Amino acid sequence: MTHKVLVLPGDGIGPEIVTESAKILQYLQQEYGLDIALDYGLLGGCAVDALGAPYPDETRQKARAADAILLGAVGGPKWEMLERPLRPERGLLAIRADLELFANLRPAILYPQLAAASSLKPELVADLDLLIVRELNGDIYFGQPRGIRTLENGEREGFNTMLYRESEIERIARAAFEAARKRHRKVCSVDKANVLETSELWREVVERVARDYPDVALSHQYVDNAAMQLVRAPKQFDVIVTGNLFGDILSDCAAMLTGSIGMLPSASLDAKGKGLYEPIHGSAPDIAGKGAANPLATILSAAMLLRYSLNEPEHAARIEQAVGRVLDQGLRTLDIMAEGMTPVGTQAMGDAVVAAMVGD
Repeated sequence: MTHKVLVLPGDGIGPEIVTESAKILQYLQQEYGLDIALDYGLLGGCAVDALGAPYPDETRQKARAADAILLGAVGGPKWEMLERPLRPERGLLAIRADLELFANLRPAILYPQLAAASSLKPELVADLDLLIVRELNGDIYFGQPRGIRTLENGEREGFNTMLYRESEIERIARAAFEAARKRHRKVCSVDKANVLETSELWREVVERVARDYPDVALSHQYVDNAAMQLVRAPKQFDVIVTGNLFGDILSDCAAMLTGSIGMLPSASLDAKGKGLYEPIHGSAPDIAGKGAANPLATILSAAMLLRYSLNEPEHAARIEQAVGRVLDQGLRTLDIMAEGMTPVGTQAMGDAVVAAMVGD
């Protein structure tokens, strides 16, 4: 059966990096028989400009019909003054909620060729390989009520609601424990149970779920300590599971341990394995159109798409191995440049990955 993949280039550098990732998938289709059909749609600021909404109905229907979705990036200063419901980021939140993509998998892997690019000492990050499992559909980003109101004294007050249901906590905890079983069988649950009732419930449910996974070691850390530990001794972690807000912050912190957010993919999955795959970096409007963006995170997102949603691990491995070969060759985009390396642009990096797969 043909795999249906929806491609959403998005804004800023999104179209540039997605072009290179689609090139990789098309090469696998032509040379290795990957049975895949690519369709295209609009999400984010480009969708607002063309269709008046960040997640238009046309895209919604395509997304629901697809087996997996590949996304570039959304947002940019062009749309910052729009009303909140029309901002590009609302499209990203909307597609996650619409497709019930509750489990965000963010690996932080340090390629040995890029050890010098990390801001930490090599001995702290050598062989780093951790996974953050972030809950995506709950927490303060979606809680109601929310808004800005005027008090009796005339002062304005912003308010948001942080909340989690037991069922939401249980399903993300199970996703983390299942992931840990495929790795080093350690889960660290991150919360703020000393001050937040939401986190009290979080910890209680995670401990209950842990009883079903006696082969996986469970530990807990408060989020402020976890942030410190990530930069003090990051290799202590295997799988970190946490809520939407804390996961948003910690995953970007972990990303920089690897030297560049331009190298890191992510997956957002539903209960059946259908997912949206995207690089963790933003739309980088300052370099959009210059051919300078690093496409490797998006290319590696395509590898995750093949592995997690399309059950094509051999094709995923081809991509990952090709990326390693390109780095071995000393090819670097500007964000991962080091002395003695060869600077290349977005398209050239994508071409190099294709060339590295020839004869694989």
